[in-house]
Amino acid sequence: MVENNATIGFTFALYLVVMLGIGIIAYKRTTNLSDYILGGRSLGPWTSAISAGASDMSGWLLLGLPGAAYVSGLSAGWIAVGLLIGTWLNWLIVARRLRVYSFQADDALTLPDFFAKRFRDNSQLLRVISAIFILLFFMFYTSSGLVAGAKLFNTVFDFDYTLALTIGTLAIISYTFFGGFLAVSWTDLIQGLMMAAALLIVPVIALTELGGLGGSAEQILAENGDMLKWFTDASTGEALTVMGIVSSMAWGLGYFGQPHILARFAAIRSEDDIPTARRIAVSWSGLCLVCAMAVGILGTVYMARDLGDGETIFMVMVNAIFHPVIAGVLLAAILAAVMSTADSQLLVSSSALTDDFYKAIFRKDATQSELVWVGRFAVIGIAVIAYLLALNPDSTVLGLVSYAWAGFGAAFGPALVMALFWRRMNTWGALAGIVVGGITVVAWAQISGGIFDLYEIVPGVIFAYIAIVAVSLVTEAPKDEITAEFDALEKA
Repeated sequence: MVENNATIGFTFALYLVVMLGIGIIAYKRTTNLSDYILGGRSLGPWTSAISAGASDMSGWLLLGLPGAAYVSGLSAGWIAVGLLIGTWLNWLIVARRLRVYSFQADDALTLPDFFAKRFRDNSQLLRVISAIFILLFFMFYTSSGLVAGAKLFNTVFDFDYTLALTIGTLAIISYTFFGGFLAVSWTDLIQGLMMAAALLIVPVIALTELGGLGGSAEQILAENGDMLKWFTDASTGEALTVMGIVSSMAWGLGYFGQPHILARFAAIRSEDDIPTARRIAVSWSGLCLVCAMAVGILGTVYMARDLGDGETIFMVMVNAIFHPVIAGVLLAAILAAVMSTADSQLLVSSSALTDDFYKAIFRKDATQSELVWVGRFAVIGIAVIAYLLALNPDSTVLGLVSYAWAGFGAAFGPALVMALFWRRMNTWGALAGIVVGGITVVAWAQISGGIFDLYEIVPGVIFAYIAIVAVSLVTEAPKDEITAEFDALEKA
């Protein structure tokens, strides 16, 4: 437990009240399903860029990555390198195309909805299978956020893990239930800026107190000579393998298939805003990743090396450095990181249930008001399941995120990229890519040793691309109206 938790608790409470207030304001502006799922496609470049980054990085940016750097040193940075490259490529390659195509394809609101309308899949099979994989992997992804929130309340207030988990879950549900996408995006902007500020301030002060770059490097190397080596794991002293480096950098492949990030591309108000948004997003991500690594590495000498859980290093350093009021604000940034991702995941999951199951299969003539309320109650149901998965106090944030990230990256990344850029792709190719990519990740993760130590996203993505091309070519070519729509996009 950190010190002065009463003052910090007051700061947390004030922060949560502000977030709930934003949710209520957004509630008044949410009148139909498009508003609830995509905010009426009205996001500006700053909101879309920071919201995409904040919903992406989540609690693992302030817990998982600093914890990995605290244990393994600079060698943990290969994940950050892969993520930064992936962020840039996703905004460069996918953002504009998806914004235009999703609107052109009968104003598709969700990723499964886009696939169904892009390929004119009236059977709804493609839509339902996509929604199933979204729900499966988001259970684990949302659980990772809830675990991060529980660790925060447990470390700061010494709450029992289950009580801490319950408080964090209720906080996230509250404004997501009311405000939908607008609440999520507006709060993500605030939370993303808080995350960046907190991550910048902590290592700068620690670096200053340790004697600058030279003095801190000297102390770090005296503690462990491998901490500042890119190709050596400081926790074991062993050289990184090619497979290990590839697995870490392969995190960047996951960006192309993350529904909660892709939703920001579809929701931006104009394709003309995308270059500005890309520069903001890449700058924000680069700053946060570098600073998160610095927190973990500097923490090895700034704090004692006997932390029971390396993923708490940021929290412990904040408490050691700052006055309780400032510490409360900075620790609230962790809550911001957790909430900014979990809310987005809950919203995408509820959108899949509402638009891709309820409306598509059971209630095709449902009113807009009915769909919004179904979406709100779906948020609660999904959060409860994620809560049950998160009840294990030994769960690690990074472990849960890595599995879900790989699942989305392999199931949807290749399918989306090919759907946006390959004219010959058809319904069966898309279905094959989603199923093969998703199942490969699930199966690969259950086996270890040899080639199976490779991060499961790599074989998942490779096999998905092969399946898409092979199945599309051996089945019937897409109809003329589908290729005509694709050709019109090419001319736009």
